Amino acid sequence: MANYFTTEFKRITNRFILSGQGIALAWREEASFSQWVAVNAVSLGAVFFVEMTTAERALIIVMGIMLLVVELLNTGIETAIDHISLDIHPLAKKAKDTACAAVALTAVALAVVWVLVLLD
Repeated sequence: MANYFTTEFKRITNRFILSGQGIALAWREEASFSQWVAVNAVSLGAVFFVEMTTAERALIIVMGIMLLVVELLNTGIETAIDHISLDIHPLAKKAKDTACAAVALTAVALAVVWVLVLLD
């Protein structure tokens, strides 16, 4: 039983290390990720200066995190496609464009939440 917990602890530790490496890589190599981090920093700071409920504050913070998650997925999709081939192909374009659209829609959702909170 002790061996099971040791193995699971190693797996969890490795997941955190690899996740940290992925975030650091996106920060260094993907300009849009660091830009969305900056947007989130401003948003996070603003949630404590604007009057809102705890639920509204939580929703804005979670939407900001989701925006970063979707941007990381977008980066992963683009990187995988570029690894396969740098040739311009309609399916590669479709995958990259739809992943980019997912980021845009998540950003719009965050903006909508902010607008609704501010109008309330």
